[in-house]
Amino acid sequence: MPSRSALLASLPPEPVLAPRAAAAKIIVLDDDPTGTQTVHGIPVLTTWGVEELTAELRAPEPCCYILTNTRAFPVARACAINREIGANLARAAAAAGRAFTVVSRGDSTLRGHYPAETDALAEALGGGFDGTLIIPAFFAGGRVTIGDTHYVADGDRLVPAGETEFARDASFGYRASDLRAWVEEKTAGRIRADEVLSLSLEDLRTRNEAAVAAKLATLPRGGVAIVNAAGRGDLAALTHVLAHAERAGRRYLFRTAADFVAAYAGIAPRPLLTAAELAEAGSRHGGLLVAGSYVGKTSAQLEALFAACPALERVEISVEQLLLDDRRATEIARCATALAVAIAAGRSAALVTSRRLITGRDAAHSLAIGETVSASLVGIVRDLAVRPRWLIAKGGITSSDTATRALGLRRALVLGQALPGVPVWRAGPESKWPGLAYVVFPGNVGGPDALATLVGSLLA
Repeated sequence: MPSRSALLASLPPEPVLAPRAAAAKIIVLDDDPTGTQTVHGIPVLTTWGVEELTAELRAPEPCCYILTNTRAFPVARACAINREIGANLARAAAAAGRAFTVVSRGDSTLRGHYPAETDALAEALGGGFDGTLIIPAFFAGGRVTIGDTHYVADGDRLVPAGETEFARDASFGYRASDLRAWVEEKTAGRIRADEVLSLSLEDLRTRNEAAVAAKLATLPRGGVAIVNAAGRGDLAALTHVLAHAERAGRRYLFRTAADFVAAYAGIAPRPLLTAAELAEAGSRHGGLLVAGSYVGKTSAQLEALFAACPALERVEISVEQLLLDDRRATEIARCATALAVAIAAGRSAALVTSRRLITGRDAAHSLAIGETVSASLVGIVRDLAVRPRWLIAKGGITSSDTATRALGLRRALVLGQALPGVPVWRAGPESKWPGLAYVVFPGNVGGPDALATLVGSLLA
């Protein structure tokens, strides 16, 4: 496995230029809420009616996120949601008189319903796309694409994505690390690896945008291109390439991770939010962490958290009990009471699932188990009568379900990030706790001490 520092040092110099924002409004369909991890000052919708979309298309912000949560659903439901949003977007654009471009934001470790979601979107939007660009780079999480291979950083090692725990996901597993081969694998051979166009780092770092746009123009209608990226300068260069292509009338769909959205929308980074911006001043209540993610990184972070923060009360909900119909209600009631007592007394608490991963007999059954667990966590937070001083949700599905089903969020504002790659939303007035800063902590982001660092700052 290559050394990250050595491989990056061997590359041509990264471009130093400002991104070129898209002329059209960017609508991001996010398959879980962690995709807002590179932006700020941007709204997030959890509903997608024509009226809501028309209002957002008329608003001045360069982009808008729609939380679909489709990674939690079977493929048929995910496609239905994408088709519904696509149809509503077309109607809203006609009403608002404003053009838009669509980004399907997926996981930077390649888990999710690809190509089903982009296929459904293209169908709903009437086709006519010149191709789909695959851009999974996410730099705060150590996800880079070099030489067409997608890597996940582990310290200074770059691990090919197909060799990570994420590739063994019970619902979205895969084998290939080369993104051209990954496209062939995920499309079941409909698109062969040798048919996938590659925009290399050498292409993007030559700073000849017109030449790279001409290369992109060779993509056959409906084809797929992958974009290599090892730094923000590469994505900035890509936005200039896209400006050339769009002036020539070309239209693309995008399946990307979070960093491309910030570049394409022209959103510059901002400083990390402080603990004072995350916790409610004057509150005498404790804070609340809800953790449902099962990736190894989350389990390691929770272990470090409880070792570093002994004052944090641990309320562990047994997944084994939740999966027994005659035990579920009792287990939920036990945890709900413990949380309410702690938070009301001013003690911060963590609601965490037991750490033994239970998978189903197939992908659909595994998703169903996840839904049972998530619904139980949601019910506890939804029925919590005391407002916590701060709220962190750990894991994509957990944070999505907490936002929509527990807090009742319909529209939130992305404030920024608590840590690199960890977004924070301001809850809207319609929610259970209006104005609360809601921390969306992805399951696969941060080092072993990241969660301890954040919670420790809030407990200080």
